Amino acid sequence: MGRRDFIALVGCASASAVPARAQTLPVIGYLGSESPERYGSRLKAFRRGLAEAGYVEGRTVAIDFRWADGQYSRLPALAKELAGRQLSVIVAPGGAEVAFAAKSATATIPIVFEMGGDPIALGLVSSLSRPGGNLTGVSSLSVEVSRKRLEFMREVRPDSKTFAVALNPNSPTSSTQLKNLQVAAETLGVELAVLKASTEQEFDSLFTAVNQSRMGGLVFSSDPYFAFRSQQLAALAARYAVPAITQSRDFPLAGGLMSYGGDFDQSHRHSGLYAGRILKGEKPADLPVQRVTKVELFINQKAADALGLSFPPSLLASADRVIE
Repeated sequence: MGRRDFIALVGCASASAVPARAQTLPVIGYLGSESPERYGSRLKAFRRGLAEAGYVEGRTVAIDFRWADGQYSRLPALAKELAGRQLSVIVAPGGAEVAFAAKSATATIPIVFEMGGDPIALGLVSSLSRPGGNLTGVSSLSVEVSRKRLEFMREVRPDSKTFAVALNPNSPTSSTQLKNLQVAAETLGVELAVLKASTEQEFDSLFTAVNQSRMGGLVFSSDPYFAFRSQQLAALAARYAVPAITQSRDFPLAGGLMSYGGDFDQSHRHSGLYAGRILKGEKPADLPVQRVTKVELFINQKAADALGLSFPPSLLASADRVIE
């Protein structure tokens, strides 16, 4: 055998050894409703939780990603595609739509969901303490605290009698959130104008309606589609001079007025921890659904100044972060 042939043979052997080694690692299927860029901070938290469980991507575990790029109708097909792979667990973070898609794709592969709604009310699990079946996961309080956003907006605009609520009609939790918001509105003695949007093309009309009707502000219901588009919503709020509050800290960090919702950093970290525990042999039926009870209030003083508004001292004192 010549030297050139020997080098070629060694090269072929090395190339084939890489995928062979990768195939020996356990594989996580990761189903995302958006793009890797939009999930950036969430992925960082997920990988941190996974590392705390003893797994590092590329070294001790492989991750097979599927991204819907904001087209939620693609989620069921992407979930089925993942279910056809040799996976140890499917992680379905980013809301109820992702969890439903994963659940419909397999009854045998363990699934770890991450969401802001109530998984019992949505029919994903039968019990928080003993989920049963092949699903468990993490739930935050983002949906439950939707009414608090209206209360905070009223504190900022105490003289206003009408506020707008933005709902995504495609969200599985929209009807529940609207009922809670209506109860809060009656308690506060204000009127609600319900505005619906499920696409980016409809966002402009939300802010136009609030601006032209001179309503007190715009309260966003909890919805992943809204949360993942915080920068766009913040830019529109500034353009139309509309006070607005959403669930995600990304909104005030991008220049919006306020946010109040669950700590997504912790919920995604816990989903990584649970994925790691399942890789170690624990069963989802025996892993209680984790409830991330921490909620965070972010307010943007610069945005308030631009709108000619001031935050009550009590609101400033209770904020987790005030952006100057």
